[in-house]
Amino acid sequence: MTEHDYEDLGLVAGLEIHQQLDTATKLFCQCPTLLREPEESLRSFSRYLHPTRSELGELDDAAVEESMVEREFEYLAYDTTCLVEEDDEPPHELDAEALETTLEVAQLMDMRPVDQAHVMRKIVVDGSNTSGFQRSTLIATDGEIETSDGPIEIEDLLLEEESAQRVTETDAGVRYSLDRLGIPLVEIGTGPDISTPEQALEAAERIGMLLRSTGKVKRGLGTIRQDVNVSIAEGARVEIKGVQSLDDIDDIVRNEVARQVELVDIRNELADRSASVGDVVDVSDVFSGTESGVIGGALESGGSVMAVRLSGFDGLVGREIAPDRRLGTEFSDHAKRHGAGGIFHTDELPAYGVTEDEVAALRDAVGANENDAVAIVAADTDVAKTAVDAVAARATTALEGVPEETRGANDDGTTRYLRPLPGAARMYPETDVQPVEPDPSEVSEPELLTEKVERYQDEYDLGAGLAEQVAYGEYMPLFEDVVADGIDPTLAATTLESTLTELRRDDVPVERLSPDHLEEVFRMADGGDLAREGVPDLLRALANDPTRSAEAAAEAGGLGSAGEDEVRDAVVEVVERNEEQVESEGMQAFSGLMGECMGALRGKADGDLVSELLREEIQKRS
Repeated sequence: MTEHDYEDLGLVAGLEIHQQLDTATKLFCQCPTLLREPEESLRSFSRYLHPTRSELGELDDAAVEESMVEREFEYLAYDTTCLVEEDDEPPHELDAEALETTLEVAQLMDMRPVDQAHVMRKIVVDGSNTSGFQRSTLIATDGEIETSDGPIEIEDLLLEEESAQRVTETDAGVRYSLDRLGIPLVEIGTGPDISTPEQALEAAERIGMLLRSTGKVKRGLGTIRQDVNVSIAEGARVEIKGVQSLDDIDDIVRNEVARQVELVDIRNELADRSASVGDVVDVSDVFSGTESGVIGGALESGGSVMAVRLSGFDGLVGREIAPDRRLGTEFSDHAKRHGAGGIFHTDELPAYGVTEDEVAALRDAVGANENDAVAIVAADTDVAKTAVDAVAARATTALEGVPEETRGANDDGTTRYLRPLPGAARMYPETDVQPVEPDPSEVSEPELLTEKVERYQDEYDLGAGLAEQVAYGEYMPLFEDVVADGIDPTLAATTLESTLTELRRDDVPVERLSPDHLEEVFRMADGGDLAREGVPDLLRALANDPTRSAEAAAEAGGLGSAGEDEVRDAVVEVVERNEEQVESEGMQAFSGLMGECMGALRGKADGDLVSELLREEIQKRS
């Protein structure tokens, strides 16, 4: 990909970081914040959602477009699901633990908390919330973070409820799971101060580090999401939603800049050609005997083929504007939003069973000449008409350049159209929740992860690499707790960051190990009731049967720590079994016999003790 001169193009970008908080209960009810498997659901219920007007009587464009396709939303409920989550009971008061953590985040970004926080409703009719809106609260403003290219303003910090988790598409609409709905979520919005893809990545990494420094955020796939706002001087502001990985942010920005550059070039070319968009025409007769499976299937089902002439667009609909994405892909995204499977256009025809004669007849039917393109949709008649209208509308905006819109991030660093940009009409006050007055004086500023790394090296004598792994790892809060209770830091660190990683690679279900399991194992190993070499075996046993205590699992597996007499007996037995080797090789036999001794003791003895006793026995015989 060509690297553009971002300063010359006038690149302006900003970030919105959404991070789930690791609280005991949800934001507006007392349900736990644990994720469940859909198979665990006990029942389901369905809703249809429609947009509502703001206090000024306005309708949000994004909500209106979302509601144009009638869909049923099914929600999976669990044994923990309550009436608040079902929207059958008013929300409870704002969760105090979530508010405290949000204020910690505000301190780390030098933000000014608001005097009084009011809960607002943000209209969302895509089914991701049973109520048809998301509750959101502004907590702090006017912060700043540093990057190597200069400071980035943090405009606002909000505390929100997480949306329901999308499970699958259904014939009637979409199925959601209610386990995620209502988990506290912070949203951090930067100013439009980012001027390069690299700075966007650095800013996101900095914010991520600050969030993890609290020790109170959830970890894992889907717990943090990045939205990126991108524009160039001749383009328009585009909001890109749902960037899952920090590592993708710079590529997302690069690809969006490239897309906007191409769309501006296409606009200029269309202007030179005096391009225009024609009326929608029913061209079903053109394809009455078609061999195209898609078109023929639609007609046989009683549907129609609708077309629109794109005057002066020939060769431009098929032009690539991002990796493996063309202007025609943009048109298709809009058609899909209205229920169509996609579009065909003359830049790619004849193909897909459509013949040259049918293409010629199609051009005649809509009055297209050789400089024009034609786009068609084959589907149910109403769907085809609505979808082609959407294609025509998108083609019209191509005449103007880059449309303002909300796009979704794809796994390959490209984006797809989602909906128009939302406006102020989507927000209105929540009347069921009392305002709160944040008190930052009761909140202490967390230690930064970068500071933890240095402290772990200085106080606990951990190596730089291990200290960084622990500080940035998901088990950092547990490490801090057990070390504060007297557990050896090296034992805790190596177990959490090395032993568990090795077990995970061996397909041991370590995610089933609770903090209580790990703490029990630490206490046994630190207190001499379990040899440190037996830690992996005990963790394996607990992961495979998490209903047992560590003590019970150790007893069942014979993993208790052996006394010195038992260890010596095992060592003597190994040495006597290899007497000829010991007599001939002396201490050179040590390495091979050490492994045999450890195997005989099955992790029940500390390696230092076995080594000491083995050396004594070899010296006696050499």
